[in-house]
Amino acid sequence: MSVNINEASVTVRKAARALGRSGLVHAYGHCSMRLDAGTFLVCPASPPGLVGVGEECTVLQVHEPLPENVLGEVRLHQQIYQNRAEVNGVVRFMSPKMMSLAAMGLSPKPRHGFGSYFAPSVPLWDDPQLIRDDERAQKVIRLMGEAKAVLMRGNGAVVAGQSLEEAVVLAWYLEDSCRVELDVLASGMAQHAPVLSNEEAAQRATKAGRIFERMWQFLTNDDEE
Repeated sequence: MSVNINEASVTVRKAARALGRSGLVHAYGHCSMRLDAGTFLVCPASPPGLVGVGEECTVLQVHEPLPENVLGEVRLHQQIYQNRAEVNGVVRFMSPKMMSLAAMGLSPKPRHGFGSYFAPSVPLWDDPQLIRDDERAQKVIRLMGEAKAVLMRGNGAVVAGQSLEEAVVLAWYLEDSCRVELDVLASGMAQHAPVLSNEEAAQRATKAGRIFERMWQFLTNDDEE
C-alpha cells in the first residue's frame, strides 16, 4: 500500500473531526492512517473535533522510535502497524458507554448486528494506566492479537481497520455494542439475553451493501474539507 500524502491528510483530518462530532472523543483521542510499509500519518496533537482544515498531520516511522513531540499513546498505533500488515487505519478513543463498561472490567458480547464485527469477543487490558512506553504498548497489542479492537479498563479503546474509514466506523460500532451491553446488564436479563454464535456473527459481519461506506458518509456529512 502506498497513498498520496495530501489525500491521506484530508482523510485523517476528516476522521478526527468525525470522531469529535459523533461523541467518540473529547479533548483526548487520535487516529492514523498507514501510508506505506514503513510510514503512517497521525492527526494533529489537539482535540480531534477541533482539527482545522488543512492543519498539518505528522508522518511517523513504523519501525523507528517516536519523536518526543508525538503523543505518547500513538505508540499503540505504531505497534499495530508493526505487527498487522492488513491494518491501514487505527483509532484511539474514549466514548461514554465504552468507558463505563470497560471501567467495570467488562467488554461487550456480540448481541446485535454491530457487535458481530467483534465476535467472538473484545479483549480487555485490565490496567487503567496510560500507555506511554513501548513495553506496555507491545503488551496491549499482543493481547489484542488479530481482534478488531481492544478495551483498556478505565482508559478507552483502540480499533484497527483495513482502512481509516473502516476503523472510524468500527469505533462507532463498538460504542453502540457497549450501549447495548449496558442496557442488557441494567435489565437484569443478561443471563437470558441471546449472544450471536460464531456462525451467526460471521454471516452478519458483512461489508456488502456499502455498509462501511454509508456510515462513513453519515459520520463525515457536511465536513468542511
